Amino acid sequence: MPSDKHGDQLTTVIAVIGRKATDMMGTVPHHMNILDIAGSSSLTFKCGELPADAGVLAAGHEPNGYFWEGVVQYLTGDLESQVELDCEAGMFCARGDRAVLDQLREELGGYIENPERIARLIREAEASGFQFDD
Repeated sequence: MPSDKHGDQLTTVIAVIGRKATDMMGTVPHHMNILDIAGSSSLTFKCGELPADAGVLAAGHEPNGYFWEGVVQYLTGDLESQVELDCEAGMFCARGDRAVLDQLREELGGYIENPERIARLIREAEASGFQFDD
């Protein structure tokens, strides 16, 4: 949905990936948004209202943006070095190249929607010595 708030100098295009819409990357969780604004892209999602929260809480963690930043650090390896993470308590945010963000969205999607899967990842990460900073 284009926005022309600031005249011709800034056109905001927000590509909300949603409602289990299928694109080239497959099925996409409706909680995750990729925003394209003035030539910059970011992947965001609101924390604290995700299907995975029950699994995160059961494992003794807070389902906040800092926790999900840790998931990215543990899970994605090379992808983390290609994005700028700017998470907060109530929000996950990664900025970077659109193609990299699409890949990151795909990686995280199965965990955000599945409490059992994120609980398994937490157990695996902690068994390897990884510490989440939530």
